Amino acid sequence: MSLLVTHARLITIPAGTGDPGYIDDGWMLVGDDGRIAGLGAGEPPAGTTADETLEAAGRFVAPGFVSSHSHLFTSGLRGLGVADTLYGWCDAMLGTTRHMSADQMYWSTLHGALDFLSHGVTTAYNFTDPLQSWESMVDGKRVGDAPLRGLEYHFRQAEGTRDAGIRFVDAAGMDVTAGTPDEVFARFAAEVAHTRTFDPDYALGASIMGQVQWSPHPEAAQFEVEAMRRFGVTNQAHFLESPEAVAHQQSKFALYRDAGALGLGLTFGHFIQTTPEIIAQAVAGGASMSWQPASNGRLASGVALVPEMLEMGMKVGVGLDDQACTDVADPWQNMRMGIYAQRGRLKDPAAMMPELMLRLHTLGSAEIMGVDDRVGSLEVGKFADFVVVDPRMPDVGPLWHPVRSYVLAMSPRNLQQVYVGGRLVDERGVSTNPLAAEASAKLHELPAALVPLRGHPH
Repeated sequence: MSLLVTHARLITIPAGTGDPGYIDDGWMLVGDDGRIAGLGAGEPPAGTTADETLEAAGRFVAPGFVSSHSHLFTSGLRGLGVADTLYGWCDAMLGTTRHMSADQMYWSTLHGALDFLSHGVTTAYNFTDPLQSWESMVDGKRVGDAPLRGLEYHFRQAEGTRDAGIRFVDAAGMDVTAGTPDEVFARFAAEVAHTRTFDPDYALGASIMGQVQWSPHPEAAQFEVEAMRRFGVTNQAHFLESPEAVAHQQSKFALYRDAGALGLGLTFGHFIQTTPEIIAQAVAGGASMSWQPASNGRLASGVALVPEMLEMGMKVGVGLDDQACTDVADPWQNMRMGIYAQRGRLKDPAAMMPELMLRLHTLGSAEIMGVDDRVGSLEVGKFADFVVVDPRMPDVGPLWHPVRSYVLAMSPRNLQQVYVGGRLVDERGVSTNPLAAEASAKLHELPAALVPLRGHPH
């Protein structure tokens, strides 16, 4: 079904330029295939018709946000580990998921993906909870002998993401300490094959949840590089995130570098406890990074040197991380925290401008995920994934600099509608997905089901 959007404050974020692509009064045509067929300033060309018309009436129409680092299964685990940094928080949160069934993970993931959509996030790089259960870190290290769950545990998380109607890249851990090399690759192959049975317009790719930071296996990086080559997948590694055991964390950078991972589509998630030498080598090798401002503040991880990385030529995207360490899946909050953290760190207001921050949380994230040919901006040929945001409900006053006001003054209160492929998926926080009510009900069953098994997490 085609859709014509009229009289919109369009923010397009065009590729290949730093311009936000703002059109004060514009139109956009979405074809039957859910892709943008045309857009421009003023009235649409004479004779332009569509099955439906959306009269924007001065509301912002902008690309749906892209979260380049997300854990959607955590939607039922908010408020845990509040007094902890990363490892203690993981004990609270992942110490709970280790008792969850595959079906419970399905509903939690589905709820998390719908929550993202309700906040205007239309594409997510999604880390599934690995098959190998979490085990506590001691001095930044783990043993690697935790129990292994069956493949259904991953399959149901991927299916929950799919059934929500969000676009996503599905990331699975390889758990290289569990089984022989043949068994490790066979498990991962099955996970990738399962995701590749989904509609490729929504399941945009498969990836590795890089585990070198966590794994005691001396050849973990080589396993991941071999999988990247063998299966044609990307890799995003949680790396240099926590302020604990920093020297040990930094020593593991050489494992990825020497294995040849940097030039194969490797993204470092967080990448905070770096050195100038590590950053320079990562940039020279072609690696990118995903920045999670709200999560980094919540877990007291620190502030990534994003302006410096951008200046050196590193590609950067922005992620919301997860509801268990960002608590509210609000991309406007995430952008503002990022802006404020960098300005405060450098004592320079130009260190992070709103236009750049918006680009990083849309097209920049799509670029490091390798999906910028399909999402991340409003351009002809790309999917019509967009948000409708009303600056007068509530009224923020005159729009002296519209794009800057969009970043700095908007919030989920202003978010009216969310569209994926030109189809309405959420209106004022109410999902159009027929599974939404059941997902909510299932999520609220978790405490009664899990506390007898796990105890009350801190």
